[in-house]
Amino acid sequence: MASTISSSLNCPTSSSSSYSRTTPASRSCLHSLSFPPKPFPLPKKISLRNVVNTHDGAVAATATPPENVSSLEELKDELLSITASLEEDVRFDIKEKEDTVSITVVGASGDLAKKKIFPALFALYYEDCLPKHFTVFGYARSKMTDAELRVMISRTLTCRIDKSENCGEKMEQFLGRCFYHSGQYDSDEGFAELDTKLKVHEVGRVSNRLFYLSIPPNIFIDAVRCASTSASSANGWTRVIVEKPFGRDSESSAALTRDLKQYLVEDQIFRIDHYLGKELVENLSVLRFSNLIFEPLWSRQYIRNVQFIFSENFGTEGRGGYFDNYGIIRDIMQNHLLQILALFAMETPVSLDAEDIRNEKVKVLRSMKPLQLDDVVVGQYKGHTEGGVTYPAYTDDKTVPKGSLTPTFAAAALFINNARWDGVPFLMKAGKALGSKRAEIRVQFRHVPGNLFKTKLGPDHDRSTNELVIRVQPDEAIYLKINNKVPGLSMRLDRSNLNLHYAARYSKEIPDAYERLLLDAIGGERRLFIRSDELDAAWALFTPLLKELEEKKVEPELYLYGSEGPVKAHHLAYRYKVQWGDSDNEHR
Repeated sequence: MASTISSSLNCPTSSSSSYSRTTPASRSCLHSLSFPPKPFPLPKKISLRNVVNTHDGAVAATATPPENVSSLEELKDELLSITASLEEDVRFDIKEKEDTVSITVVGASGDLAKKKIFPALFALYYEDCLPKHFTVFGYARSKMTDAELRVMISRTLTCRIDKSENCGEKMEQFLGRCFYHSGQYDSDEGFAELDTKLKVHEVGRVSNRLFYLSIPPNIFIDAVRCASTSASSANGWTRVIVEKPFGRDSESSAALTRDLKQYLVEDQIFRIDHYLGKELVENLSVLRFSNLIFEPLWSRQYIRNVQFIFSENFGTEGRGGYFDNYGIIRDIMQNHLLQILALFAMETPVSLDAEDIRNEKVKVLRSMKPLQLDDVVVGQYKGHTEGGVTYPAYTDDKTVPKGSLTPTFAAAALFINNARWDGVPFLMKAGKALGSKRAEIRVQFRHVPGNLFKTKLGPDHDRSTNELVIRVQPDEAIYLKINNKVPGLSMRLDRSNLNLHYAARYSKEIPDAYERLLLDAIGGERRLFIRSDELDAAWALFTPLLKELEEKKVEPELYLYGSEGPVKAHHLAYRYKVQWGDSDNEHR
């Protein structure tokens, strides 16, 4: 007769979703990303030959009855004796394990890694936000030594403006944790060699592994397959961050998701949209759900229209080859702006849990009708010369095919078919080579019924309605436009801003979006990452439109480099009795 004694070491598997979880309310820079198990003592009289490590990290030991035990009663007494002597007898030496995080940047020699990912990781380290034990590995095809990687990384590292003490020392410490391995993205052997190097740094600890795929989408699956089969964690979690684009339409997106799920479960896939990590986007829910004055107004009863505006004051600048394959609708509208729209329009979630928030976003997307060609304007910037300066056309970019019809500008009117938003136009506008650089949300409220001061407001009553502006970038701010009396003896009205200007209100530097998203991925917080059904619903809105544009070879309206964009964008807004909020060129 044998008795089995076991103790779980509580080491999460690679698919664990609750390991080291942080929540929006409690997320902070902390070292609580480890839960070391308590050592489990085994008695002297249990043979170590019978100790078994199970697949999930549990330890089991089989007690063999000692010789000369002839009855069940004697065996019971012997087991009680074993239990009583646990503290003083020789123990089975199980080291108390701490966890470690290995962050591998796949595509480490690329621009995104150099300009965003490595600097974000250093910023987290500088703020003491990374776990106590961590290692950063770069993986790419380029031949490079550890020292060469560190030199490359060091060129883009900066310390916080508001907290610059020990900057040089911190950089040296961070770079000392950075290593490099060269290999092909589709090579099992290359990732197996990476796995061997990772284990050297992880030895004796629970190994958690995060892979950031900073590579072209056509090699996502090869890299995921190799990482999953040859470099997954054996006793901790394994997570993969995937950069957009997530396909070109519904079919290719579904195929990408299907292929990823051959090697990963949904909880291991972190689809990143860096706009969701921006400070003002994350503040959107706080603004709405924690301020009594806004939530009652957040509906068709008081809101006339909502505008999501994205503009860049530069063109493709040599990146036209990539851009031409996707265009402004896929690059900006279908992901960045649509994700912000879903956050803006969603119902109050049950909690701040990631799944509750993402459930509400999906409901919004599924309530929207697919875009029609009549509700969309597309444009493409053309070159001109002004003040002795020549501005190139989109097709002047040598990486862009001659005669390309790819839009560099798009405006669209979308509608949500539910009780809260029925009939309210949600207008999107995104473009390159425009007159300014900005990303903002503009909420235009309805006119005051029976306004006593109507005659004092001037002929353009639309410009006199209240407007809430959330400026995502640059120069982050939230301001509310109100009407007020100008000081003096006459009754003259003026339009003023109640302004929360972040730079003036807060001395602390605003973290980069990648810092927040990397921290969340390490902590297992999925609230700001895109779930597969969200992705399906987003593509369902845009795929019919994209196919129609390409099949009919719709020619984009040309607009001057540095202008406000195509004239037809204003016609689209006027159709719904709306004026674009950024068209008055006021300083924001």
